[in-house]
Amino acid sequence: MAVLGLVAAACYGVDRRLHDEIARPAAERGWRLAITLTPTAERWLRESGEFDRLAALTDLPVRSQSRLPGQARPHPDPSAFLFVPASASSTAKLALGIADNQALTVLCEALGNPRVHVSVCPQLSPEQLRHPAWPGHLATLRGAGAVVTPVSPDQPWTSVLDALPVTGTDRP
Repeated sequence: MAVLGLVAAACYGVDRRLHDEIARPAAERGWRLAITLTPTAERWLRESGEFDRLAALTDLPVRSQSRLPGQARPHPDPSAFLFVPASASSTAKLALGIADNQALTVLCEALGNPRVHVSVCPQLSPEQLRHPAWPGHLATLRGAGAVVTPVSPDQPWTSVLDALPVTGTDRP
């Protein structure tokens, strides 16, 4: 079974939509989920009661913290990563190579690896989209081979699963 590195940041709706619109449908498509959350996303999911539902979809631990030296790696290497929702801050950090939490660390390690598919799905406000650095961040991610598909609060997130390779292949 192919491993999908599912990464989520704290954005509007993550506490209500991640399980139903991304994680469960990805598992139903045959992906083994290796879920990593930003620390704030984990806090939001625990507070909403969705963390346990999300964890029940995988045989791997849901992470937000880095492992200690000498501890075994809790996730196998994913063949694909899906970062949804990606906050403006986390997307900018990923483009700049800033790995200041476990979620960004796994993405920074995968970005630019031609053997690993990376999809980044930023969810931004109109104000954030107007920032002059934003086009450069997106160009950097695309230049590194990432598929960038913005999501909005008023659209289903499930559609971004179509940008992933078919499980067990390298084809979308």
